[in-house]
Amino acid sequence: MLAQQLVNGIISGATYALFALGFTLMFGVLNVVNLTYGVYFSTGALIALYATRHFGWPILLALPVAAIATGLIAVVIDGLLLTPLRRKKAPELASLMVTLGATLLLYSLMTAFIGTDIQRFPPAAIDPSAIEIGAVRITRSQMLIVGTAFAMVALLLALMRGTRLGLAIRALAENPDVARLMGVDVTLVTFFVSFVSGTLGAAAGILIGLNYNAIQPYMGEAMMLKGFAVIIIGGLGDIRGALIAGLILGLLEGLTAGYIASTLKDAVGFLLLVLTLWFRPVGLFGRAAAKRA
Repeated sequence: MLAQQLVNGIISGATYALFALGFTLMFGVLNVVNLTYGVYFSTGALIALYATRHFGWPILLALPVAAIATGLIAVVIDGLLLTPLRRKKAPELASLMVTLGATLLLYSLMTAFIGTDIQRFPPAAIDPSAIEIGAVRITRSQMLIVGTAFAMVALLLALMRGTRLGLAIRALAENPDVARLMGVDVTLVTFFVSFVSGTLGAAAGILIGLNYNAIQPYMGEAMMLKGFAVIIIGGLGDIRGALIAGLILGLLEGLTAGYIASTLKDAVGFLLLVLTLWFRPVGLFGRAAAKRA
């Protein structure tokens, strides 16, 4: 039982990490808490659901297409809501309130058109087969979750540390005005960060929708709470911290559900969050008075 709970925890943690990657990238680079990020989680899952239901696409095609489409939606939302605030150098609270209002509006629109009932992928979209190693059972969709999460982390780290675009993103995170003076197209890089963040959030939504085969518009709300916990525990703006904190949270939730009570599983994130703020407010990998991309 312990081995199975550990595997389940790693799978949940990989999903949390994938979701938090885009969230921490957006916060660390753009210095904004964009509450519409939870909408991207739901939107990606709903687009993938539509593609598999109405077009008969396999999930391996629906996943990247839905994630990219959601990334483009994130760019549009950023351009409409946040770009005017950046130009006027509005305080951070302004962006928080604007995205809160946009989140409520977008959830209401999705509910009006789709409803609140749980919807499921068609049986053909999910391979039900599993690999059994002793007492541990791992499904194909769970392997897809873990593989996608670690691949995204590797690609994001390679982008940030090994390319000129990554250098521009890190410069933007440190100081937008200085980056602009050094020739960085701040607007273009900002939109790229929004695109990547939206894509990561959507991919997490699709994968967790596959894992539980349950999709509905408000599924992003609960995940936002997990995302906040992960980025604070790992360190604001730290990519490696988001991965490790997501895995820690997933493992502890799995062990709590298996050995204590499943009803206490969601309390684990809150407890870790409080302990982090008490004993290490900058997070596991954060640095005081410094922003990291």
